[in-house]
Amino acid sequence: MERTHLPESNWQTRPARILRTRQMTEHEKLFEISLGGGRTLDYEPGQFVMISLFGVGEIPISIASSPTHRTSFEICVRAVGKVTRALHRLEAGDELGIRGPYGHGFPIRILEGNDLLIIAGGLGIAPLRSLIRYVLDNRRDFGHTHILLGCRTPGDILFADEIDGWRKRMDVHWECTVDRAAPEWTGQVGRITTLIPGVDMEAERTFAVVVGPPVMYKFVIRELLAKNIPEHQILLSLERHMKCGMGKCGRCQIHNFYCCQEGPVFNYSDVKWMPEAF
Repeated sequence: MERTHLPESNWQTRPARILRTRQMTEHEKLFEISLGGGRTLDYEPGQFVMISLFGVGEIPISIASSPTHRTSFEICVRAVGKVTRALHRLEAGDELGIRGPYGHGFPIRILEGNDLLIIAGGLGIAPLRSLIRYVLDNRRDFGHTHILLGCRTPGDILFADEIDGWRKRMDVHWECTVDRAAPEWTGQVGRITTLIPGVDMEAERTFAVVVGPPVMYKFVIRELLAKNIPEHQILLSLERHMKCGMGKCGRCQIHNFYCCQEGPVFNYSDVKWMPEAF
């Protein structure tokens, strides 16, 4: 695992402005943000930024947009704490601070030319949306693409309008399941692991990319190994409480590495021996 070498500019908090917001669900809100001075945020799918609300605090948030659209970027935020609830009260035109991007994202150059099995649990669709949109914007560079999404209820499904567009594409295989169905729900019901056995894929040329709640990982990994996907072709984004984003504070340390520096994206083969990773 390789540590990230940050340019000096990434240590500084840069001024930014909210261009527009969209309430996604009762608890999640989407923000489109641009850096001051017309600068662009150079990032890869899977990386994160530190969001500063002056006088309130700072939090790490995954980038939810594709770097193929460079004039602005998007984050999807769940209101769960002091900073995120304050962020939810902001609207278009309000200012905030940005540090980053930080961490290793999904290895795009390695994924190119291969098939993809993208598995999202709940809010995990946010960082994966960055990868999915990148793949769709560069469709010829990737093979068969399967997208699986699991949510607690139909009301928790994020980016439902975009998902409907993915569902209609002929070059993407898409499935969704919920833990608890509403009366009007006509889709599948059950854990996301129930979708994996039915995916038709060539294991030796498939990379599985997984983002979701920690409890989901070991069960998903078990199903992926049962499909004979090699361990080094299973990519996991491990979320930890990142405080500085630069490998200084140690808050995100797992065993002998820092999630903010060597991660948040890891090969399963690199972390499978660490019980604290799951």
